[in-house]
Amino acid sequence: MTVKPKSVAEIEIMREGGRRLATILDKLAAMVEPGLRPTDISAVARAEIKKASLKPVVLGYEGFPDVMCISVNEVIVHGIPQKKPLGRGDIVKLDLTVGYKSLIVDSAVSVIAGKAASAESKRLVDGTRAALQAGISAISGDGTRVGDISQAVQDELKKYKLGVIRDLVGHGIGHHIHEDPNIPNYGLAGTGPLLSAGMTIAIEPMASLGDWHVNILKDGTAVMSDGSLGAHFEHTVLITNDGAEILTTT
Repeated sequence: MTVKPKSVAEIEIMREGGRRLATILDKLAAMVEPGLRPTDISAVARAEIKKASLKPVVLGYEGFPDVMCISVNEVIVHGIPQKKPLGRGDIVKLDLTVGYKSLIVDSAVSVIAGKAASAESKRLVDGTRAALQAGISAISGDGTRVGDISQAVQDELKKYKLGVIRDLVGHGIGHHIHEDPNIPNYGLAGTGPLLSAGMTIAIEPMASLGDWHVNILKDGTAVMSDGSLGAHFEHTVLITNDGAEILTTT
């Protein structure tokens, strides 16, 4: 595996693109409530992407029909926004991938619709969010191995007694939506490809309240095989000389 680090100019473009993405994603997350249709959220996303001079790079990607993925409950990722209104307690995954000046950034959050979240749903969302932070914190800078991130994510998810999704992984990102290396959410510290300063990766823990197995439907939607609830968080991260910088933040 040979991965060329991003240049200073490319990093600055991704940083600005990430800031714009994060601003939009925060707005979309604040919209989530019972009775709202996922298609209403994606309509706002479409308008905000255009207003921010971003490109909706998932639109048409491998036939995907919308500007973002919205995955509800047992749909873990790659959900096509639906017209069915959200119900109270639904776990809504908002995954936004955009291009800015020919470079791509990617981020995702999970939001519970309504204030009456069950303890189990809260554990799922809180644990998956914490796993993302654990993965980022495991990056010590130039020379970090992918396995360092993977084990940190896995350990955090296990602490919350969550199923660790194995069939779907994080990845390099920048010139393309998916670049090398893959960033699994399970593994062993000290193993895997070396990460060098200037590389940009998408770390994206995915977890469930049940088994880890996933079914991929004909339209590309990924659904938990056992029907259990799932959660997903993601940031685009820059490897620095002595740590990491989250690019998809305001």
